[in-house]
Amino acid sequence: KYVCVFDKSAFKFSHQQRLFRTSAGNLFHNKIILFCYFMNVMLETCVYWYIKEGDSVSQFDSICEVQSDKASVTITSRYDGIIRKLHYNLDEIAYVGKPLVDIEIDASKGVAPEEDVVETPAMSHEEHTHQEIKGHKTLATPAVRRLAMENNIKLSEVVGTGKDNRILKEDILNYLAKQTGAILPPSPKAEIIPPLPKSETVPAAPKDKARKIPVPVSRPIVFSGKDKTEPITGFHKAMVKTMSAALKIPHFGYCDEIDLTQLVQLREEMKPLAQIRGIKLSFMPFFIKAASLGLLQYPILNASLDESCQNVTYKASHNIGVAMDTEQGLIVPNVKNVQVCSVFEIASELNRLQALGSAGQLGTSDLTGGTFTLSNIGTIGGTYAKPVILPPEVAIGALGKIQILPRFNGKGEVFKAQIMNVSWSADHRIIDGATMARFSNLWKSYLENPASMLLDLK
Repeated sequence: KYVCVFDKSAFKFSHQQRLFRTSAGNLFHNKIILFCYFMNVMLETCVYWYIKEGDSVSQFDSICEVQSDKASVTITSRYDGIIRKLHYNLDEIAYVGKPLVDIEIDASKGVAPEEDVVETPAMSHEEHTHQEIKGHKTLATPAVRRLAMENNIKLSEVVGTGKDNRILKEDILNYLAKQTGAILPPSPKAEIIPPLPKSETVPAAPKDKARKIPVPVSRPIVFSGKDKTEPITGFHKAMVKTMSAALKIPHFGYCDEIDLTQLVQLREEMKPLAQIRGIKLSFMPFFIKAASLGLLQYPILNASLDESCQNVTYKASHNIGVAMDTEQGLIVPNVKNVQVCSVFEIASELNRLQALGSAGQLGTSDLTGGTFTLSNIGTIGGTYAKPVILPPEVAIGALGKIQILPRFNGKGEVFKAQIMNVSWSADHRIIDGATMARFSNLWKSYLENPASMLLDLK
């Protein structure tokens, strides 16, 4: 027998693989060790098993999904084999450096028993997923790159069908099939699993395969009469840390109302075109783009202050976060580089983030690097709020619901207007009220006269 241990250290994406030879035989018993994807994370919660004991798995098949206080991560298999033991039940805490699952492998199927130790150097996430080829970036995950390498396929020769031409596993298999004439098996499950609408009834599923389904509001509440204590984990734990740090910032608020009558009409005209492009067009892309144009004029709102309050860093990129209320709690993914994106590009990225957020599959890159935030409380029904700044950012806006209200025009005539309220919070250590008011007025002017944005678009 041989024992294969994947011993992954607590540093980003570094790992080493060891093969210990103990006696002659044809089987490997592999322990896949949970490793730390992020600094300062020592435990993760096992939220879903894709397999059960006795199942057969292939390379790159999903094994389980774990969630830390920073992101959800899907763990995949590195070998073909049979699942012999699951070390954790659902919602149990999995400790970094401890085994997740045991896999039994046939040594005759491509595993080299002669090789005692194989070292793989540390590599950053960007190095894993981005590679410069002939002057442009090829996007692919480490699993896809390994599959291409094992089949002697150059990624530059493969056409990617994923977002931003990302090369998927299916693209490698299709390319390989064209070269060999092989018949491919059915495609594996998609990476993004959209949630079922809450109104739909969910068919019964085996206990070990079933995901937790959100409890409908109409379901009768059972009163147990007993106190219940449970640990704070996952995104809720991140929220505790972030909000505790946020309330050390001296906030000040500023509120205003915006007449969105022209923007509502413009969006209705653009929706059919967006649908042709496969994009769901909401108001949020316009709010985000208008904010970016305002940040170009008032860069102090897109800055960060160091802990000693001695230096201000003005961020070149407008990575605008959008607060989302999900089953996992409050999360704030951000749209990167809004300053160079069109409204349609922002809408497309928002669609992607919302799908991943609903499925609990947002990655670290989606959740980090934000420079400014908008929170749309209007989707729930609020009008005004007192939003809390997300450090190290220095400003945040909360958008209320759009209401049809009576207003007066320049002639004193009453007309029907589409009114939305906005509530801003800013870091009073480096931002004064006048600056916040001027930024809000500029943002308001772009939204009340959407055509004016054309003058400043680049």
